[in-house]
Amino acid sequence: MIDFKELIKKAINARNYAYIPYSNFAVGAALLTESGKIYDGSNIENASFTPTNCAERTAVFKAVSEGERKFKAIAVVGGKANESISEYITPCGVCRQVLAEFCDENFIIISAKNEDDYKIYTLKDLFPGSFSKESVL
Repeated sequence: MIDFKELIKKAINARNYAYIPYSNFAVGAALLTESGKIYDGSNIENASFTPTNCAERTAVFKAVSEGERKFKAIAVVGGKANESISEYITPCGVCRQVLAEFCDENFIIISAKNEDDYKIYTLKDLFPGSFSKESVL
């Protein structure tokens, strides 16, 4: 059973560590692995923009760099820094592609405003017809 509220709480906390001097848009993510570990991430901007890394990819890359390869769910929150979260956000296209590398189409994506106000999607809902490992093998 996935504890959605715990994942959302960790994503909200991760948002506090965002490095966002250009957009002032803080994003936090919390990724649940099949082994039960949770990896969090925040967005990290760069002056030349291309090297900027989203919160979701930060969490995935942290997990993969520690040997995790199978994931169950991710919670994502975001909004202007120092303001309460007032909108639902979902992973960008690049993040969806990274998730597709490690997750099946039933992977759960939680888009939240807070622990009690959230929407649930699957990767298939947000990324139908994705380019996958099977596309190149």
